[in-house]
Amino acid sequence: MTDAALDQVAAIPWFAALTPELRAALLRLGRLTRRGTGEWLHGEGDEVAGLLAVVSGGLKVYSQAPGGREALIGLLPPRAVIGQSAAFGGGPRLVTAVAARPSMMFTLSDRALRQAAADHPGLWEALSALVYGQLRVATQGLAELTALRPRERLISRLLQLAGPDGAVAISQSDLAELIGVTRKAVNGWLGDLATAGLVARGYGVVRVLDGKRLERLLLH
Repeated sequence: MTDAALDQVAAIPWFAALTPELRAALLRLGRLTRRGTGEWLHGEGDEVAGLLAVVSGGLKVYSQAPGGREALIGLLPPRAVIGQSAAFGGGPRLVTAVAARPSMMFTLSDRALRQAAADHPGLWEALSALVYGQLRVATQGLAELTALRPRERLISRLLQLAGPDGAVAISQSDLAELIGVTRKAVNGWLGDLATAGLVARGYGVVRVLDGKRLERLLLH
């Protein structure tokens, strides 16, 4: 594991908020893994728990809908962290995680988490905050589905997923699935936003050009 990669992991907000001692222990116990586009990291129902942090690239997150259909429910950008520990009331994996593009991940097995917690019990509090954050995101998604019109859901997702440079690395098909509409509808709305100078479209990417104006559209 290179020093540069370790520095990237350490800078992820969840890791950065830990004590230096706990952070160093987790960096020592974890491992970096690379995945190509479409490769699985873990599947829904897997018994092996643990944490997964996106160092570069991105993850598509799926959940099984009635009838066995896999539904895309999220896209995790760099610096996102998901997972839980079986020792902290967790169970089988709740989602399937698949690389959205060539990606580098940092993984901590449940065994590694238990090992670190033996010397650093504050880890359980940090895990509790992580799980709460995951629950908050899921609850917010349900609220958006109920309260926002489809075009507003599109804008909200773009704002959530935009990186520091405004880029959202996602296809229009995936964006359509995330908000529960057709690709044709997404293409039309993105065209309107592009004409207004709010976004720019490219192959497999949408770039937010004016986040503040997009936010105002959600408020009116």
